[in-house]
Amino acid sequence: MRFKKDMDFVHLSKYFFIFSIVITVMGVIFLGFMGLNYSVDFKAGSNVDVSLSKSITLNELQPALSTLGLSKEPSITIGDKRVNIRYDEELDNEQSAALKTAITKLDDKASFEVNTVDPEMAKELARNAIYSVLLSSLGIIIYVSIRFEWRFAVAAIVALLHDAFMVVAIFSILRLEVDLTFIVAVLTIIGYSINDTIVIFDRIRENLRFGKQKSYEDLKALVNKSVSQTLMRSLYTAFTVFIAAFFLLILGGESIKMFSLAMVIGLLFGAYSSIFIASPLWLLLKKRQKVAVKNNPA
Repeated sequence: MRFKKDMDFVHLSKYFFIFSIVITVMGVIFLGFMGLNYSVDFKAGSNVDVSLSKSITLNELQPALSTLGLSKEPSITIGDKRVNIRYDEELDNEQSAALKTAITKLDDKASFEVNTVDPEMAKELARNAIYSVLLSSLGIIIYVSIRFEWRFAVAAIVALLHDAFMVVAIFSILRLEVDLTFIVAVLTIIGYSINDTIVIFDRIRENLRFGKQKSYEDLKALVNKSVSQTLMRSLYTAFTVFIAAFFLLILGGESIKMFSLAMVIGLLFGAYSSIFIASPLWLLLKKRQKVAVKNNPA
């Protein structure tokens, strides 16, 4: 795969900015009115995973569930020899035993895994998830500011928060379930995003040292040159991880499906954020600085 050396990445970035802004606005609207579809990991309730030796239908399962006498109907997902039942209420020992007895009558070889989260634990998990993202972002800001300059740090943080929020927005829009593995995926995406961004920024800084930038057009040409020099490396890295995440999504188990899907979505957005979001944003911030006539390293 080859790209023109004189490709104007800065000019093309406006289309990616528009696309990202549209997704961001839609995400904010959906998050504001509908929020996220939290799994039992983040809200009180019980989650029951049932492994069966044969397939059963919803009509066969419903009478077994109705014996518990709960006020709300559970959310039921039926797969091949597997059933997931999620309750918004906590099941006590008697209710869990009654559920197991009822399903065992349908399949005496059924095995159960019951996970219960109380309200305080659910709040703590959600709080810690937010703190983990904020603390990792703060660490990146400090590192990039010391290693490069504050403009690089601002652009890098905007790019990685862009990638993280795009995943959150897509999950909110499509009403996909958010569990603990989703948080792991978001943190992993942040790591990959900042890695690609730093590679491009390092090349920009290196070219700044040996170039003479007298105008905005000189800086723009330098950014386009730096992106062109690192483009294939960034794409190959993202594509390699994307293939692994994609096949995990297709062939992996139910427990890592949301992790794999979040990774696939995040890698797609991350593939262009370092090129078309972070670098042009740094250029906009640098444009406000008076460009010295002489060589001015960042």
